[in-house]
Amino acid sequence: MIILEGKNLTGGYGGPNILKDCHLYVELGKISVIVGPNGAGKSTALKALLGLVDLSVGEVYYRDKTITQLSTQDRVAKGMAFVPQVDNVFPSLTVEENLEMGAFLRKGDLSQSKQEIFELFPVLGSMRQVLAGNLSGGQRQQVAVARALMTQPEVLLLDEPTAGVSPIVMDDLFEKIVDISKSGISVMICEQNADQALRIADLGFVIVQGKNRFTEDGRTLLANKEVRRSFLGL
Repeated sequence: MIILEGKNLTGGYGGPNILKDCHLYVELGKISVIVGPNGAGKSTALKALLGLVDLSVGEVYYRDKTITQLSTQDRVAKGMAFVPQVDNVFPSLTVEENLEMGAFLRKGDLSQSKQEIFELFPVLGSMRQVLAGNLSGGQRQQVAVARALMTQPEVLLLDEPTAGVSPIVMDDLFEKIVDISKSGISVMICEQNADQALRIADLGFVIVQGKNRFTEDGRTLLANKEVRRSFLGL
């Protein structure tokens, strides 16, 4: 079942169109990955699903109903969560306070949700009173993902989650993303590290100059020599 889909997405940020008839989707409990060359429009495509891009053409559907006219806040309230590449934590707040900020739309006790987060990211449990600004880059990324999960989303959108982290941290983050999808949450990732991302992808989209060039399962794309050489730099 497709839970989130963007059809014929065409638009940008007020200037020339960055996206040109782009099509993306993610199925329930699955992982979709957007890859492609630098400047291809990967992040723009992801943001379009959240309502952060001006569309001249196209529709966004959530559970088969159009949400194109909804604000970003209303899309979040429906069950979407977004982790941007930069400025994705509150550095002056502790780890635990960051998590609580992620639950601003919720009411009631957050203890169970926090416990689940600390089981998924054990290092955060031991650093819950540490200011997020004092964490390493990889730890901050974990906080950002954890805060998004505190909204109890059905769909998690991640913009370059492994940017600037070490290979060891990157491997760990991808493992956590797989665990998140196994819990039933759909995940869509825009990722520069195509090789690692496609290894965990149920579905991969290769975007070139704002257009779909290839759409296949992740391992099929990795095995495609043209894709690897021409579009992924592998």
